[in-house]
Amino acid sequence: MRFAPAAAALSLALALTASVSWGNERDPAPRAGVLIAEGKSALDAGDTQGAIDAFEAALAVDPGYTPIFIHLAEAARADNLQGKAIRYYREALDRDPQNLVAMAGEGAALAEKGALEKAREKLAAVQSLCGETCPETQQIAAAIAAGPRTPVMTAEATLPETQGVQAN
Repeated sequence: MRFAPAAAALSLALALTASVSWGNERDPAPRAGVLIAEGKSALDAGDTQGAIDAFEAALAVDPGYTPIFIHLAEAARADNLQGKAIRYYREALDRDPQNLVAMAGEGAALAEKGALEKAREKLAAVQSLCGETCPETQQIAAAIAAGPRTPVMTAEATLPETQGVQAN
């Protein structure tokens, strides 16, 4: 009984610090931060494979940093790999279910893939969390309006006709 007030105060202090630290996004490990920056610059330069390599290396360095999955998903979408992007967005959502960026990215990737009904469901979920005017809502709405991306098959690619080819 002598320790009850002290134990109650200690448990209250631990509960408060745990709830405060839960909401804060932590910084990545320093090496992972460098690799993320390299991946972003490679993605901006159009080198999607270089970006994916850098982001995957960052994930190996700091596997607990959730935004890496969002960067990987963005690189996969830039490489027209919407299915892979959806998987990365879902991994980010498993870790942080209220992540609006991951929800919006998944909705846009679903729309690009052609799953418009699921994209509309994501749009409704994002609208309920942040409203009509937030950028995430507008991102999904724009992707739904644009419709699915038409994949180009390599067998459908045509070569320009050769001119001046003569048989001997």
